[in-house]
Amino acid sequence: MKKTAILFPGQGSQYLGMGRAFVEAEQGAAAVMDLAERVSGFPLRRLAFDGPLDELTRVLYLQPALTAVNIICWEQLKKRLPGWTPAFAAGHSLGEYSALYAAQVLSLEDTLALVTRRGELMEREGRQHPGGMAAVLGLELAQVEQILAEGRPEGTVVVANHNTAQQIVLSGDAQGLDAAAALLKAKGAKKVIPLQVSVANHSPLVAGAVPDFAASMARIDFHAPEIPVIFNVSAGIERNPELIRDLMSYQIASKVHWLEIVQAMLADGVELFVELGPKNVLTGLVNKILPKGSTVQCLQADTPDAMDAAARAIAP
Repeated sequence: MKKTAILFPGQGSQYLGMGRAFVEAEQGAAAVMDLAERVSGFPLRRLAFDGPLDELTRVLYLQPALTAVNIICWEQLKKRLPGWTPAFAAGHSLGEYSALYAAQVLSLEDTLALVTRRGELMEREGRQHPGGMAAVLGLELAQVEQILAEGRPEGTVVVANHNTAQQIVLSGDAQGLDAAAALLKAKGAKKVIPLQVSVANHSPLVAGAVPDFAASMARIDFHAPEIPVIFNVSAGIERNPELIRDLMSYQIASKVHWLEIVQAMLADGVELFVELGPKNVLTGLVNKILPKGSTVQCLQADTPDAMDAAARAIAP
């Protein structure tokens, strides 16, 4: 079997119809979606399948809906590979909760409860402190940070995600994002692209959610990971359940070190990355991170045929 890392996407990967192929055909997949609806209290099946997309994209609904689809995909891959365990698991932002479920740090119900609570708190912060996110293409992290430090754009804007060497994601209010975009384009950024999110994730604008979310997590049982998880906040492995709890509280308002996470997996000899969940955003990022001429494979699966192909790639 190939040394495999499982990746779970976060907000921005949603599309109408996500998860339908499994939920309508597989009793186990339907049961996950049913539980997600009971725990959240939201009509997630209707939203995920039929939308409207702007309603699905609301952080309140998207967090439990996307997490349910990610988990369904994980369970479908396990069904095809009994007894198999990946070398690593990681998730991008919201996707990190799916990784914690896969690693058995959290139970299914607790995972769904936490992402529902996270969505409620982040929607609250988004109403109180409106903002958004934008991807910067063509500049490296040090350049972006230097331009922002020297330009001192009005409003609030910070680096939220270090996705690849030349894809940096900003988060902030409209004034800060607009001012930063003008500065960065003037200094050589190829593009600054607004993202399909409704809240300024991983920024000071959502920091008010952290203490309330930490209080919610204090009532949840965290367990030592059965699969090594590389965390967004530290780009390192953590096995202590209490420290994992702390990392997940900070994660809401902290930078996502995605480039460093993928580089750590590559340094440990990962041969195959499999993205489980809607779209192929993380697969695209990994392909940009891989060194020229690398033989490492990247696959994405959220349909039965794609899941079959992923299982064959892991265990040829």
